Amino acid sequence: MAEDLKKMYRTMVEEHFPSQMEISFVEGKQRQTLFYEKVLWTIDGVQKGLRYGENPGQEAALYKLINGNLVLGDTQTIQPGRYLVSDVELLQSGKHPGKTNLTDADNALNILRYFTDRPTAIIVKHNNPCGVARADSLEQAYIKADLSDRVAAFGGCIALNQPVDLATAEAIAAHYAEVVVAPDFEPGVMAIFKRKPDLRVIRIQGMERLQNFVGQRFAEFKSLMDGGVIVQWSFVPMARDKKDLKIAECTYKGKTYKVERLPTDAEYRDLLFGWLVESGVTSNSVLYVKDEVTVGIGTGEQDRVGVAQIARDKAYRKLADRYCFQEHGIAYNDLQEEEKRAAINARVAQEKGGLIGAAMVSDAFFPFRDGIDVGLCEGVRAVIQPGGSNNDYQSIEACNEAGATMVYTGQRSFKH
Repeated sequence: MAEDLKKMYRTMVEEHFPSQMEISFVEGKQRQTLFYEKVLWTIDGVQKGLRYGENPGQEAALYKLINGNLVLGDTQTIQPGRYLVSDVELLQSGKHPGKTNLTDADNALNILRYFTDRPTAIIVKHNNPCGVARADSLEQAYIKADLSDRVAAFGGCIALNQPVDLATAEAIAAHYAEVVVAPDFEPGVMAIFKRKPDLRVIRIQGMERLQNFVGQRFAEFKSLMDGGVIVQWSFVPMARDKKDLKIAECTYKGKTYKVERLPTDAEYRDLLFGWLVESGVTSNSVLYVKDEVTVGIGTGEQDRVGVAQIARDKAYRKLADRYCFQEHGIAYNDLQEEEKRAAINARVAQEKGGLIGAAMVSDAFFPFRDGIDVGLCEGVRAVIQPGGSNNDYQSIEACNEAGATMVYTGQRSFKH
């Protein structure tokens, strides 16, 4: 029985999707058609498409846009032929990619497009980032991203914005990952990755054009259970620079409320970093960021207080695991000695899970101050959120009481 279950994940699903697909938008006699072609890879002399969909047993196919155009109002879709994820080069596959591998890679690049000037690493799991970090070297960026949530990073998709060097490859090979995506791989790196035969190594040669996708839109399709379809333009975060942010201010019952402290340059960096990472996180979400490294990521919750608490609790647990792994070489959950566990707990509690001086990021406004208080009580000193709640004054008062600062983006960042 156990072997049958394992075989389920090793079995490739024969899919029956056609080689081409067309999607037409029709208004009267006007027709705008997008033309797609199914993507296949030649692996061991055999042409193969996606391994399977979200689960074994679900047929799936990947299509790339090869022709057509779509203009609605003032918005135009990304032009055909500008391939990144839809035309990847498999350098090593073991088990060739399934749907979730490519959607994880896609969301990693969705975030990575905003970070091209410094070495950056993003680890995505189940279509949400579990660790994002920037550093002076690619190796350090990966290590910081991994250690920010080492447990969730297990079996994740790693996306890097620079060619992978030997040091970074050794760091990656020391752990278990499903996918590595990068613009290139330096000599000797593939020999290291061959020690991990099931690791899918993907080269995206067009990654130097990644920044060109900033601000670009495409038509997003969401199929409903009865076969209906919702179509929307993809989300574009408008606040991408310090000048795009507004210092928190509002008027309530004739009185003006404004945060008393402006962000420092370092806080602005963390606030913008967190807000752009936020664009790839499933809502309802709250993130904590410090020194351009994610500290705690809360995703997909129903209430804003709850998700702020989850992100806080994750920050504590992940920091404890990090210290345990660094000091004792094992996961915190496997540490049996109570004395060692107590020492780690005391250190994490003193540092408040690494949240002292961190930035708090929210994809939507705080309806009341109780959500923002979760972060402020842990030492958060900078907040970024869309603003626009009737009770924004409460959040402003909370920041002023804590000596914290806050900025508004003027734009919600929901992702469903």
